[in-house]
Amino acid sequence: MNRSELRKKIMTILYQIFLYENNNIDYKIDEVIKESIDIENDFVNEIVNGVLDNRNDINKIANKHLKDWTIDRLGLTDQAILSIGIYELVYTDTPEIVAINEAVELSKEYSDDKVKNMINAVLDSIYHGEDNE
Repeated sequence: MNRSELRKKIMTILYQIFLYENNNIDYKIDEVIKESIDIENDFVNEIVNGVLDNRNDINKIANKHLKDWTIDRLGLTDQAILSIGIYELVYTDTPEIVAINEAVELSKEYSDDKVKNMINAVLDSIYHGEDNE
């Protein structure tokens, strides 16, 4: 499985975790990951745990770059995609262009055009350091 395919799995895992949290359902991160991917994968574990560990900061960054909007107003799938993109841009050594491109490709498949454009604009704004922390 290549990293693009793994990012789809990560998006699904995060969506499921966000859904559990919104509905106050107990979960174990490792079990949610195992439901989506059969084998142990360091990339999946790093991104999922990284997004969850840095969620407050990721949300603050997102909200700073969203125009007249907040991340919690997005659908859970869109929140997952944007969170993955921000995490990879800010916290990993993934090349910036790859992080942005991968998030935009996911949003092309799973989001409407308005949200896809919003995700692209937010990540582009972060990349260019516009009012970034």
